[in-house]
Amino acid sequence: MLREIRELGFENVELGHGIRVSLVPGIQAAIDAGVVRATSLHNFCPLPLEVTGASPDCYEYTSHRPLDVQRALKLTRQTIDFAARLGATYVVLHLGRVPMRPVMGPLGDLLDAPGGRFGKTFVQRKLAAVQQRERLGPAYVQRARDCLRQAADYAVQKNVFLGVESRHSYEEVPTENELVALLDELNCPHVGYWHDFGHVQVKHNLGFLDHHDWLRAIRGRLFGCHLHDTAWPMTDHRVPFAGGVEYDRLVPLLPENTYFVYELHPRQPADAVRASLARWQSQFPGTLRAASAPPTPALQPAPAADTLTP
Repeated sequence: MLREIRELGFENVELGHGIRVSLVPGIQAAIDAGVVRATSLHNFCPLPLEVTGASPDCYEYTSHRPLDVQRALKLTRQTIDFAARLGATYVVLHLGRVPMRPVMGPLGDLLDAPGGRFGKTFVQRKLAAVQQRERLGPAYVQRARDCLRQAADYAVQKNVFLGVESRHSYEEVPTENELVALLDELNCPHVGYWHDFGHVQVKHNLGFLDHHDWLRAIRGRLFGCHLHDTAWPMTDHRVPFAGGVEYDRLVPLLPENTYFVYELHPRQPADAVRASLARWQSQFPGTLRAASAPPTPALQPAPAADTLTP
């Protein structure tokens, strides 16, 4: 797996949340042999033994079940330990969700109706979802805040940095406003923002935010990014430059030392990956390079890397 990624043109990897425990010895051997370097991990990594498929949300900080919250924290600490053992700088986190009916799919289905996202039905359903989310959200955000603080304390001990990822769905935690408040309250240099271009583009397409304005506002708290593209309106994890993400407008907003990770659907053809990488290197020269830890105590991002998620 790692040799194939290296042959595609990537010298560094983010180990994803689908990595089974049985793969760990081979990964360790490949990294020790210099095949690739692990620069980030996606929580939970490796995959919990009791979970049969990739599932970053199998345990959530926002759960009402205390045992699930304890399990989520234990697995997060294990991921941080694994990152430290491999010499990886970052662990990317999901925090959970608010229990409510899915919002994005039903709204996406209305985009081609008369009026699109400005149509009466779309606006009414979106407003109702926003009102419900605002009403239910605070209790679940508080649970996520408490867990994130514990995870941050452990990450500081291990000198690993936690990136809270922008979420795809409006019912997930945190929203953009909640994220800013979380980072402000924690005020921890080991916790920052992880920008997922595809997820934010989906929210942009549905009118929940403006991609350009949000990235400009949050860039000072940013550690790294997941790179993938989005076909209108909600099909993501395609190779960059294959969809509607305006990378030419957005990438110049980012700090010079931002860390980039290609995060793609496994069905993306190898030739498309190579072509996308070549275009990225041509269009944004110097942005793909090895990562190192952000300086402390300031909340600053770390250098970028030429990276793919297995």
